[in-house]
Amino acid sequence: MQRIGTEMNIKNLDVKRLIQLDSELNQILDYDLLLEKILLEARNIVQADAGSIYVKVSEKENGETVEKLSIKYSQNDTLQGRLPPGQKMVFSTFSLPINSKSISGYCAFTKKLINIPDMYNLPSDVPYSFNSNFDKISGYKTTSTLTVPLVIANGFLLGVIQVINAKDQEKNIVPFSKDDELLISHFAATAAVALQRSHLTWTMLMRMMKMAELRDPTETGPHVNRVSSYSVELYDHWALHKNVPKEEREKFRDILKMSSMFHDIGKVAISDTILKKPGKLTDEEFATIQTHTCHGARLFSDIHSPVDLLARDIALTHHENWDGTGYPGWIDPFTMTVLKADESGKPVGKKGEEIPLASRIVAIADVFDALSSRRSYKEFWSEHDVLLEMRRLSGIKFDPELVEIFFEVLPNIKQVQNMYPDD
Repeated sequence: MQRIGTEMNIKNLDVKRLIQLDSELNQILDYDLLLEKILLEARNIVQADAGSIYVKVSEKENGETVEKLSIKYSQNDTLQGRLPPGQKMVFSTFSLPINSKSISGYCAFTKKLINIPDMYNLPSDVPYSFNSNFDKISGYKTTSTLTVPLVIANGFLLGVIQVINAKDQEKNIVPFSKDDELLISHFAATAAVALQRSHLTWTMLMRMMKMAELRDPTETGPHVNRVSSYSVELYDHWALHKNVPKEEREKFRDILKMSSMFHDIGKVAISDTILKKPGKLTDEEFATIQTHTCHGARLFSDIHSPVDLLARDIALTHHENWDGTGYPGWIDPFTMTVLKADESGKPVGKKGEEIPLASRIVAIADVFDALSSRRSYKEFWSEHDVLLEMRRLSGIKFDPELVEIFFEVLPNIKQVQNMYPDD
């Protein structure tokens, strides 16, 4: 049984949606969130139950650079439906060679679309094979697949989209049609352009982070990627609890992902003697470190976008504590004028919901990553000890509601750790 596409459908409903998606994709700032959106919309266009998106990466093997495909996102409506509301499906991260042995690898190697009606009955003359281990482990049967390369105008490969198990109007699994091939090919071309633009932005951002890393060894690319991704996971679940409308949720998560990367950017203004000190800081040195919040906020004094505005707030207030004991407190970061002072004249700390939501989220993400990572100034903490400390700090350093959400999304947090390991 196969879906019968109509010329009227292709010319009207589907083409209108493709044009709309062109605009939507180009509004997404963050590279990872764009990849997630591309996979979701590719599945929607051809009514696929599941799918994965891969990006081309360079990896070192035996001293040589080898190009591979690395999985970035995997989605599956059937498996997602087995999970509690709000919990995301966890998938394994892996990379595979760009060659003829796997279907996605072959698609990347040839840069040609591959439409397979039944994965368990591959033609005898194809060079690739199907690894059914995932199906056996998950209890999910992969039947029809449509695999398409993401290629820009000069023929450069960015990645591969694979959509799985087309469904007809009665939700029966059917092969992908010729109309599906046409639609997803057009969409892939549009998506590749948006992805190239976003990747250029992401690359420039990572270069800025590399510059910051030269000053502060803890501000690595993997660290900022983990913190920003943890922050999105926390916000997504918080927004679900609060019934935040989808459009508002997607817009904010995109801005949050980008802005949270700059949380400690103000450390570029701190002396190397303090930043790179291997042991414990003195009280005076720690007071100097605290000024990085104001330095970071001042970098965003000229506001041109929502990212600038949120990045300024996060840089300034992500070290404030829920109970009011954090820093820098009620102070104007540009004039250093104290806005609210205690009896000694020092700034009063912001507390509770006086601290912006984004900063309360980033505080949890940043501390969790710092505790989970090796640092020159502390011993390595076990996962058990890290989680105990996160619980202990609930209501003291952290928003208690967000701590509960942190533990609800912990499987997704661990997945992010696997996606961005330390170099």
